[in-house]
Amino acid sequence: MNTMKKILLLTLCLSFSYLQAQDMQRVRKNLKELCSPALKGRGYVGKGDSLAARWINQAFEEIGLKKFGQNYEQYFSFPINTFPYPIQVKSKGNKWQIGRDFILDSGSPTSSAKADILYLDTLIFDNQQKRERFFKQEFFSKAIVYDSKWEKKFSSLEPQQIQKLFGESSLWISLHNKLTAGVATKQAQKPEIMFLKSSWNFKAKKIDFKIKSKFLEQYQSQNLIAYIEGSNQKDSFVVFTAHYDHLGMMGEACFCGANDNASGVTMLLELANHYVKNPPTYSVAFMAFAGEEAGLLGSQYYTEHPLFPLERIKVLINLDLVGTGDEGITIVNGAVFEKDFELFTKINTEMKLLPKVAKRGKAANSDHYFFTEKGVKSFFIYTMGGIKAYHDIDDKPETLPLTKFSELFKLIINYVANI
Repeated sequence: MNTMKKILLLTLCLSFSYLQAQDMQRVRKNLKELCSPALKGRGYVGKGDSLAARWINQAFEEIGLKKFGQNYEQYFSFPINTFPYPIQVKSKGNKWQIGRDFILDSGSPTSSAKADILYLDTLIFDNQQKRERFFKQEFFSKAIVYDSKWEKKFSSLEPQQIQKLFGESSLWISLHNKLTAGVATKQAQKPEIMFLKSSWNFKAKKIDFKIKSKFLEQYQSQNLIAYIEGSNQKDSFVVFTAHYDHLGMMGEACFCGANDNASGVTMLLELANHYVKNPPTYSVAFMAFAGEEAGLLGSQYYTEHPLFPLERIKVLINLDLVGTGDEGITIVNGAVFEKDFELFTKINTEMKLLPKVAKRGKAANSDHYFFTEKGVKSFFIYTMGGIKAYHDIDDKPETLPLTKFSELFKLIINYVANI
C-alpha cells in the first residue's frame, strides 16, 4: 500500500470519530423553518428573502460563527419583477388554481382584459398558404394559445408576422407538461400565462384575466458571510456556499423551495456546527447568497466585493439541490479539477457512501460560477434521483427525502480533511 493511500485511510478512520456532529433531527427542523409560510418562500414579495436572512443570521450567531466586520450582512441591490397581488384567471365553467393549474411568465406586466381565445395553427410554420391566410386576420383582444414545444418554430416566421402576433394580441397562453416558475429582472411587453396542459380546457372560447405586477427597480437584498478561524493556516480558507433565496410568492401561490435550496442552506449549517466542534487547520468561511434565482447576482456581487482576497481560497464547495441522492451526486467542475475529483471518488469508494459520483465540466448554473471565473478552485455539488419537484409548489419539506444527505455530509468533511 502506497504512502498516500495509507494517509487517506488513516484520515478516514479518524473521521468516523466526529461524524456524529451531524444531527438529522436538527436538519429536518431547519429545513421546515426555512420553508415556513412565515418566510414567504424566501423571495421578493413581503421581503421574504430578508426574513430568511434574519433567520440565518440568528442561526450563525447561535452556532458561534465569527463576522468579518460588524455584522454578517453584505447588502446589494438589483431590479426584480414581483406579483404581490391576487391573480385572476377565469373562463366559463373552469376553476383554475395558480401554482397548480397555471403560473405567470416571470416578466409579465400588469394587464387585464376579456379576450377571445385563438389557437395558433401549427401549419403556419410549414405551409406558406396557411400562414398567409392566418395572418390576414386581426389579433386585437385575442389570447393566443400555443404548445410550448413549438417555441423554436417561431424563428421560421417573418419579423413583421411575429410583431403582428405579439403587438396586437392581449395575452399569450403557453401549454406545458410541467409548470416551472422563475423570476425576472425586467418586465416583458406582454403578459404570458403558462398552463399545465392537462388543466387547460381546449373547448374554452373566452378568458378573463387580471394580472397586477410590481416592478422594483432597486430591490435591496443581502448575502450573509461568516467564518471559523483555522487552528494553523488562518489566512487560507475552505469556503462553503449555498443560496438561500427562492421564488417566493406569485399571487396566493407560495414556492417554498425545499430542495432548491433550503437543503443547501441546511447542509451549510450542519457543516458550520461540525467545524465549530472540530476546529479545522484552515479557516472556513460560510456564505449564504441571495439573488441566485435572479441570475447568480449575490455571488457575482461578492466576487466583485470580497471580504478577504479570493486568492486565499484553497477550495470552494457550492451546495445546491442536495435533498435527494438515490442516483448519487454530480460534481460540476469535476472534469476541470481532475485530481480533486479523484479524491472525491476515492473517499466515496472507501467509505461506500453514494451509489455514483459523476463529473461535469464548467457550467454557469449556480453560485460557484463567478468564483471559477476569478480563478478560484470551485465545485458545485448536487444530488441526483428521487423526486422531480423543481421551481414548483411541490418542492416541499415534507416530501423531500434527504436520501443521501448524511452520506454527502461525510464525503465533504472527509474531502476537506484530505486536501
